[in-house]
Amino acid sequence: MSAQTRIDPRGPRFGAAITAVLLLVTVFLGLVAPAAETVAGRLVQPGFLLLTALTALFAWGAFAGIQRHPYGRLFAAVIRPRLAPPAETEEAAPPTFAQGVGFAVTLVGVVLHVLGVPLAVPVAAGAAFIAAFLNAAFGYCLGCQLYVLLLRVGVVRPRGVQA
Repeated sequence: MSAQTRIDPRGPRFGAAITAVLLLVTVFLGLVAPAAETVAGRLVQPGFLLLTALTALFAWGAFAGIQRHPYGRLFAAVIRPRLAPPAETEEAAPPTFAQGVGFAVTLVGVVLHVLGVPLAVPVAAGAAFIAAFLNAAFGYCLGCQLYVLLLRVGVVRPRGVQA
């Protein structure tokens, strides 16, 4: 295993904390904020705009990798230098996969909202919030656990492993 594929496990937890707060705001806005912004002549709910931005951030983490995600870079540049070295590192693939799960969940909320499903934004944001909160507060990454399960049954393969 190369050092490039190992990460400080506190980085994804830091990102999950920021994400959890933003998702909680999204749930709140999706439930109480009326459509206030006009985009292309259409009223848009503020929660929808925030969920769309979070979907883009999840896509960034999933496709560019957890180390290149803005929260990962912020952690590496600002937070990590102020901390003692981690007791252990972890493989980058599970949290990167978890970003893909977050992307899928929030993308469903965005698409369903566009199709006119009334509570799509707060429900999708609520589901993603639960996962982000569990990671931030308890270090339990649901997407990482799903990755390990799919790895065991052979649905996904570790990077660099040929079929």
